Order: sequence, then structure tokens, then C-alpha cells
Amino acid sequence: MNRSPRGTGDEDTPVLITEAAPSYEDEHAARKRKYMLMMGMRFPCLVLAGLFYHTWWLALLFIVVSIPLPWVAVLIANDRPPRKSEKVSRYHRNAKALERREHRVIDG
Repeated sequence: MNRSPRGTGDEDTPVLITEAAPSYEDEHAARKRKYMLMMGMRFPCLVLAGLFYHTWWLALLFIVVSIPLPWVAVLIANDRPPRKSEKVSRYHRNAKALERREHRVIDG
């Protein structure tokens, strides 16, 4: 019987050893879902504005909410997460001190 070191019995479960970012395809699919959800909210807002036309302030609220939705949806769909700032490992040498000795000056 092959047991894992933790004693949980997860022999087939891989252990995550890196903090790799999601693949480009996964990230793009998530952004497409967000875009479709936001654009899908616009049509119900306009329908609700039509249904509540007797209550003018509620109809106006639904219309006002539906106006910026396409703009916001495009901004969110085109926004990629920021790159991780990686600390660059550079070699820093100690600066050598300049010589401190007397130099002859020839006046002419």
C-alpha cells in the first residue's frame, strides 16, 4: 500500500510547487465570461425599464444602469492582470576606495 507522506491517501493528487499564473487561454476564457455576463445584464435592464415605465424613477434607474454597461464590459474584457514584479538578482561589487596619497603638482 503506497501512502502519501501526509497520511491522507492522495497518491494521485499532484502537489503544487510553483505559483504559476493561469494559462493565457484560461485567462481569456474568464474575461470572455465576464464580458458576456455584463453584456447579458444590459438587455434585462432595458426590459425592466420598459416594464416599470409607470414608476418613472425606477425605469430611469434601469436605463442609467444599462448605459455604461457596454463600456465597462469592454474595459473589463480587455484588462489583463498585472505582471508579477520579480526581483532581479544582480551582482553588486564593493566599490574600491581611491588611493589616498600625495601627488606632485608641477606649476609652470
